[in-house]
Amino acid sequence: MPFPFRLRVACAALVLSAASAHCAADAQQSPDPSPDTLAASGIHHAPRTDSGYENMDGPLARGSVWKWRWNRWTQGLPHAPENGYAFPVDHPDVAWLKANRSVDTMTWIGHATALLQINGVNVIADPVFSERASPLSFAGPKRRVPPGLALDELPHIDVVVISHSHYDHLDTASGEALNAQPGGPPLFLVPLGIKDWLAKKGITNTRELDWGDQTSVPGLDFWFVPATHWSARTLTDRNETLWGGWVMKTPAGAVHPFSVYFAGDTGYSNDFKRIGAAFGCIDFALIPIGAYAPRWFMSPQHVDPQQAVQIFQDIHAKKAVGIHWGTFELADEPLDEPPKKLADATREAGLPDDAFTVLHHGQMIRLDGSGSTCSR
Repeated sequence: MPFPFRLRVACAALVLSAASAHCAADAQQSPDPSPDTLAASGIHHAPRTDSGYENMDGPLARGSVWKWRWNRWTQGLPHAPENGYAFPVDHPDVAWLKANRSVDTMTWIGHATALLQINGVNVIADPVFSERASPLSFAGPKRRVPPGLALDELPHIDVVVISHSHYDHLDTASGEALNAQPGGPPLFLVPLGIKDWLAKKGITNTRELDWGDQTSVPGLDFWFVPATHWSARTLTDRNETLWGGWVMKTPAGAVHPFSVYFAGDTGYSNDFKRIGAAFGCIDFALIPIGAYAPRWFMSPQHVDPQQAVQIFQDIHAKKAVGIHWGTFELADEPLDEPPKKLADATREAGLPDDAFTVLHHGQMIRLDGSGSTCSR
C-alpha cells in the first residue's frame, strides 16, 4: 500500500452504500431546478466585460507568475514524491466496461479525466491522454503516471464534458481521437467559446452552454454551473472562453435516481453554496484536491484539500473522490501530498472515512445508490 495514511482508498468493487451522516435531513435533492430556481440560488449567466468572462464574485486575483517560477526554480520544486512516482495503476475489466450499460460506475483515468457510466450513458470528463499538458510535444508538464485506460480501451463514449480550455483539461489529440471513435462521435458539451475552437479541429457534434444552462441526452440531464477560475490557450486569448463545472442527473422519474457533480478546476468561492442551494444534494462528486502550492499564488484558482472538503459540504455531497492530483506537476507540492492533506481535512471535518476518498489511477468503483441517494 503506497499511501501510509488514514485515508481509505476504495477497492475496485467499492459500493457507495450508507448515506453520509454529514448530509442534513433537510438537504434533500430537489426536483430538477428551473431557470428561476437557479437564479434564486444566485446562479446566473457569466458576466463578461471587454477583458473577457469574469467569475461570479468578480475578477480573479493574480499573483506574479515570474516570482512563482523563480521561487520554484531556485528551491528545486516540486520535490519528488516519496514513492518516486511509482504510483499504483489499476486496470479495470475493459471488456466488462465496454459491455456495461446497466451498472453505474466511475473510473479515474488520471488528473481530472474520469469515465462515468450513469443510467446507461457513457460520459468522459476532461479527457487528456497525451504525454504533456502543453501546446508543445517537447516541453511543458509531463505525465508522471500513464492513463488508467488507453483511448482504445474506452467504451463507446456518448458524451464528453469539458470544464475549460487549459491544456490539462482540453487536449486536442484526445478530442480528435474521441471524435473519430468507431460507431460515431460523442456529443461534446462545452463552455461558451469552445464550440468554434472545436469546429476548427473538425469536431462539430457540440453544444455550448453558459452558466445555468441545461441540456439533455436520453437517460441523463446536464447543467453547466459556475466555478472560480480562468481560461487561456495562448498569450492573447485570456478569458475569451468560459469555465465551469457540470451537474449530471438522471431524469425525473428514473427508477434509480442519481446525481453527479464534476467540479473541473476551481478556486474556492460562494459558487458552491449556490450550487448546493440550487440542487439540494449531490450523490457523488468529483472534486479537485491538487495543484495548490504555494497558496499565495495558487489559492485564487485552485482549492487545497481543506477547501475541497468545504466544497463537499457546501454542495451537500453524499460521497466524493478527489481528482486533479498525482499525474502532472502543475504546482509546488509533491504529487503524493494531496491525499495526505485530504485525510487530515476529512478527519478535522468529522467526515466518515469513506465519505471523501482518493483512488488509484485506473481504479473503477461501482456507484450503487441503493438506499443512499438523495431523495427527490
